[in-house]
Amino acid sequence: MRAVLEFLILWYTIFMSGIIIGVVIVALIFEFINGFHDTANAIATSVYTRALTAGKAIVLAAGMNFCGALVSEHVAKTISSGLVGVEIEEYVVLAALLGAIIWNLITWWQGIPSSSSHALIGSLIGATIVRTASLDGVIWSGVAQKVLIPLVASPFIGFFVGFGLMKLIYRLCQNQTPGKVNGLFAKLQVASAALVAFSHGTNDAQKTMGIITLALVSGSVLPADAGVPLWVKVVCAVAIATGTSVGGWKIMKTMGGGVTKLQPPGGFAAQASATAVIEGMSMVGAPISTTHVITSAVMGVGSAKRLSAVKWGKAKDIVLTWCITLPIAAALGGACTFLIQLLFV
Repeated sequence: MRAVLEFLILWYTIFMSGIIIGVVIVALIFEFINGFHDTANAIATSVYTRALTAGKAIVLAAGMNFCGALVSEHVAKTISSGLVGVEIEEYVVLAALLGAIIWNLITWWQGIPSSSSHALIGSLIGATIVRTASLDGVIWSGVAQKVLIPLVASPFIGFFVGFGLMKLIYRLCQNQTPGKVNGLFAKLQVASAALVAFSHGTNDAQKTMGIITLALVSGSVLPADAGVPLWVKVVCAVAIATGTSVGGWKIMKTMGGGVTKLQPPGGFAAQASATAVIEGMSMVGAPISTTHVITSAVMGVGSAKRLSAVKWGKAKDIVLTWCITLPIAAALGGACTFLIQLLFV
């Protein structure tokens, strides 16, 4: 009874602050877009290698995204308290979400597998800088340790783990017929696709949980040392799972065959490698990009066959997008903050 009463009091407080409601709604829209924007990360290789039909792959990814979103809050705490060192108004959080949504839609429309995570983080940094009119509001040590270092390290790790695992599979299966090998790994790929989707939920859904928690803290709805409320975890899990069920076909085409041609053993190696890296980073609270990791793992798998098996021109375009996401998202977040201040504050 006490828990129910506290929940009702919490929602009454939120209802009395319209801007917080706006932040929660826009955050869930972002989470929905994150789901369909990053669906390809989990299922593209499985669909491309025909281990799963598109419909079954999307249902599997949606379910595992939902489960993954509920199991941890390490990354959410990094977002809500590890990047911004000043109290910011709810409209700044709203502007950060709008900036990230704009960049996600642009890259989705172009079919480029960019990072929703770094779009959100970059937009939050830009919004904070414009609001405080200085660089002092950002915890730059936290940005370096929790964002920039993992941003650079995780794709390299994904590449080399994918390369090494694919080489091991080649060695172990060298005396087997291609049909038998492909049949075995087509089954294993169902499990690896589920694990990638679970990891995606574990890491990516938590960014939005952190943003909503940040808005609730800045609006004095929650104390500064509060964890992520259960209802926030549930609604974010539902949003990302729903978005995943829509699918991201443009990006799926790039991920499935635009970087390198994959067979079931390669699809399994890429997904298993990505899962290991994502879960490891999630345990230490690093909000990495699942997009970066799975894409680099696919490149590593292709390189294990031969370097020319990777379409390095397409890979170069993808890496360029990775590099520009943080600064462009920061500019968009800052611009949204400026416009809101100009028009409404």
